[in-house]
Amino acid sequence: MKRSRFSEEQIIAVLKEQEAGMPTADVCRRHGISSATFYKWKLKYGGLEVSDARRLRQLEQENARLKKLLADSMLDNAMLKEISARKY
Repeated sequence: MKRSRFSEEQIIAVLKEQEAGMPTADVCRRHGISSATFYKWKLKYGGLEVSDARRLRQLEQENARLKKLLADSMLDNAMLKEISARKY
């Protein structure tokens, strides 16, 4: 997945500019982003504060770690079942 050149803090600042009354087209032009990117950010980060965005990132990282652990344990379980089936 491509890494954004904007941090969560910067994204929230861009969204707050638009909320303050600046037209969306001007905000997009000023920061060099497309309107599709702006609206995608608005869906994900709309209404969040910087601390909320940091917490969201931490939760996403923890969720990814837990999914990996689950996948590993399921793979180990499948291997053990296959080995035990061969013995008997």
